[in-house]
Amino acid sequence: MKDYRFYNNLLGWVSFVLAAITYLLTIEPTVSLWDCGEFITTGSKLEVGHPPGAPLFMLLGRFFSIFAGSPGQIAMMMNVISALASAFTILFLFWTITRLARKLIQDGEFSTGKQIAVLSAGLIGALAYAFSDTFWFSAVEAEVYALSSLLTAVVFWLILRWEDEADAPFANRWLILIAYVMGLSIGVHLLNLLAIPALVFVFYFRKFTVSRKGIIYASILAILILGIIQYGIIPGVVSLAASFELLFVNSFGLPYNSGVIFYGLVIIGGLVYGLYYTHQKAKFLLHQILLSLVVMLIGYSSYSVIVIRSYANLPLDENNPENVFSLLSYLNRDQYGHGPLLYGEQYSAPILGTEEDLVSYRKVNGKYVKYPVREKSIFDDRFKTIFPRMYSRQQSHINAYKSWGDIEGKTISSTNMRGERENLVMPTFGENLRFFFKYQLNHMYIRYLMWNFAGRQNDQQGFGNTMDGNWISGIPFIDRFLIGSQDKMPAHMKNDPSRNTYFLLPFILGIAGLSYQYARSKKSFTVVGLLFFFTGIAIVLYLNQTPYQPRERDYAYAGSFYAFAIWIGLGILWMYEIAKRWLSDHLAALVSGGLFLILVPGIMLAQNYDDHNRSGRYYARDLARNFLNSCEKNALIFTYGDNDTFPLWYIQEVEGYRTDVRVVNMSLLSTDWYTNQLRNQYYDSQPVKMSFTPEKIEQGTRDQILIIDQVKEYKNVKDLLKWVSSDDARTLYRINQDVSIHYLPGKRLQLPVDKAKVLANGTVQPEDAALIEDYVQWNMKPSSIIKNEMMVLDILAENEWERPIYFAISAPSDSYLNLDEYLQLEGFAYRLVPIKTVNQDNSTGRVNKKVLYQNIMNEFTWGNVSNPDVWVDEYTRRQIGITDARTVFARLALEYIRDNEYTKAIEVLDRSIKELPDSQVPFDQRMLSYVKAYYLCNAPEKANALAETILARYEAENAYFESLKAPYFNYTEQDRRLAGFMISTIKDLQKSYQK
Repeated sequence: MKDYRFYNNLLGWVSFVLAAITYLLTIEPTVSLWDCGEFITTGSKLEVGHPPGAPLFMLLGRFFSIFAGSPGQIAMMMNVISALASAFTILFLFWTITRLARKLIQDGEFSTGKQIAVLSAGLIGALAYAFSDTFWFSAVEAEVYALSSLLTAVVFWLILRWEDEADAPFANRWLILIAYVMGLSIGVHLLNLLAIPALVFVFYFRKFTVSRKGIIYASILAILILGIIQYGIIPGVVSLAASFELLFVNSFGLPYNSGVIFYGLVIIGGLVYGLYYTHQKAKFLLHQILLSLVVMLIGYSSYSVIVIRSYANLPLDENNPENVFSLLSYLNRDQYGHGPLLYGEQYSAPILGTEEDLVSYRKVNGKYVKYPVREKSIFDDRFKTIFPRMYSRQQSHINAYKSWGDIEGKTISSTNMRGERENLVMPTFGENLRFFFKYQLNHMYIRYLMWNFAGRQNDQQGFGNTMDGNWISGIPFIDRFLIGSQDKMPAHMKNDPSRNTYFLLPFILGIAGLSYQYARSKKSFTVVGLLFFFTGIAIVLYLNQTPYQPRERDYAYAGSFYAFAIWIGLGILWMYEIAKRWLSDHLAALVSGGLFLILVPGIMLAQNYDDHNRSGRYYARDLARNFLNSCEKNALIFTYGDNDTFPLWYIQEVEGYRTDVRVVNMSLLSTDWYTNQLRNQYYDSQPVKMSFTPEKIEQGTRDQILIIDQVKEYKNVKDLLKWVSSDDARTLYRINQDVSIHYLPGKRLQLPVDKAKVLANGTVQPEDAALIEDYVQWNMKPSSIIKNEMMVLDILAENEWERPIYFAISAPSDSYLNLDEYLQLEGFAYRLVPIKTVNQDNSTGRVNKKVLYQNIMNEFTWGNVSNPDVWVDEYTRRQIGITDARTVFARLALEYIRDNEYTKAIEVLDRSIKELPDSQVPFDQRMLSYVKAYYLCNAPEKANALAETILARYEAENAYFESLKAPYFNYTEQDRRLAGFMISTIKDLQKSYQK
């Protein structure tokens, strides 16, 4: 037994070391895309990120940042947090599996063979999870999911430790520790709480005799505890503080924060007295409950960091949660809204009106004044159903609902808000279930499960088509059933590093382990099964996801895959039992363990290493630099989404790069807190000028502005916005007797131009002086604008050509507010200039050839993506496409061609192909302009070589598509159209220029 404990500890740490080495070798050396830039920023400087925050992760990030040798290494050090947290997760998974396995197999003598089998189970299950797709992805970037996984692994291991010592003195210390870790986990991510039902059943099975009534009571208690913590303690502590604060300030006339201070003293005093009283009176159960609550609140107290740092008014202070009311809204994620869950409307439900949904309070003259945070629509009750799965009113989502749900529905006649009768189709309950099973459960969960334990077709985001993101096995007859025949698949698809096949071995071993555990111990199976269900399918039920998510969501289910990895480990015991029929006990354990160590984690490591190795990739960092280097000094750049904002925040805040440029996220301009923060100076960036005072843009004020075409001539934007900013009743548009709304009295806008100023400050080059317009004049297309668009107009008007203003090239074209003809391409951003350009090819604005050449040829760096040893994943390729990098090169080359500077044009085209080669970033339709450009430059060899490369790719793909049979062939329609277009266009170009 002593030897077993020694090897159990040793192999546990071996699994940790193997995982840690793997992750540290493959971490991204700098910032990654998506939320990582924001998390690194909030961690390194203890700033405030998006709701609901992650204060414990922030504190750890700050600690690890201290050890960075330079600001440029801070991102890597925070990536190390995830790598080490993930490795520790594997350590605790190993010990969890061996603890469970030993109980299953120890029905007699714990022989050497059994010991080997148990240790093999731990090693194989732990390493299978270590090398799985989803977990490895999170292990090598600065996100919260790795640390959240660690805390989940710790609490599950702790309850198993308690189970072993439940009858010993002081055994409940493990339960207290679990409560504390749960409290800490709130400061990382709430996923950890989903382990609670499994923990409750461990307690129930250990302390009580199992009965049907007992199982029902335990189930109710588990859900009750989960609900109390998630909906009671987490928001309730702050909500109660807010009630005290409102009472003390508004009713008693006391100073701000007096209610919070009193409440804090009452809570602390009450808990201390409660602990003293229950101890003195020997009320053991109540004492344990109170003690657990106290340590959970101590862990939860990490959120005080959010409030403290928000008070400092930092450059990154999202939602400004510096008082109890804004903190409550922050914790509840109020800005994101919510959809129906158990009962509610469907997408076709007519809106009958609106009502107040959520309010908060702001400080005004020593009191708190209520203001609306969010309204909700009132729907026709006939369009409501239980378990509504199809509720989004976005047209693309509706189209997907109809496709996934095969909707026929039932027709209901209703009256809309305008009093018009209309016949609407309401999906049936059965069609809601069909959408749930086909899309939400199968596509958005089971597909991810099989990615991890069967195989993955590629890393393209899948929307249900044949070619992208499906699960596969590597077994031909199974894959033929899943995605059609693979016989004529092109080499570049077969050799895609993200195409991973495990031949179903991890999945089969997991099913074997599940079956073995069920047969040996239904109690043990129930515990692991609950962990699997609540961290997987229960999340599917709760999230109620809409179609067309911006990215794959497999990371949300990592806890469920953790539970399945336990079953993978336990599957070794079954294999060991089978092997014992022919081999000796000792040899059976060695053979089954050694064989499956190679066949499961060995194959997974070999398959997944190349497409999870991010070492050497610097694209997100260089993307941020390229955006900022597209801008002149002291510029203002409007961005829109996560990947054109978070990396920029990182590079400025953490590395101190180009802090003279003010990044303005147009999406966040719809909030008052963000807009007001733009009024401050940060680093070298001057405050952003605006005419709207803070009270004019408070939440619930001017959220939507109608455009009424009353003024027929072009009017100065300033004058029109003065009308909008007025609260005079005569400047409001009356919708009905009860509702009036602010409006813009004209859609023809103009900005006056000071020609001397725009020439002096370099907005316009001297050689373009004759092109300067007296006014920038344009028409607003929509019938209304929302607050963020109003604020963009205000910033443009108040700037008066002082600061260079840019729009990120990655922003959607409608965010340019129809100013396309006055934009000038200078890199990864369009500069607003008083020169009107109308292009016949519908491209945006004009090109500043000199500046653009300097930027993309000399200033820009490309993240090392041209290096064949660097993996360029789908998100990186997608972002390269969103920034339209190849088109930027092509537009510059076209300008040189127009000026007969063919050598320069070829230089630009060659540089693009060198930095973004086909082998790393596959050639797409953007490359057609390159073929044409090479022909125009009298470089037929280059044109033909490029054309043949493109033809080879698309002809091979087209032949593959044509080889597929229905229904797989039908799902490739869009792919076939693209391939056919590319082939015909290339051949037409060759015919045209080879005469």
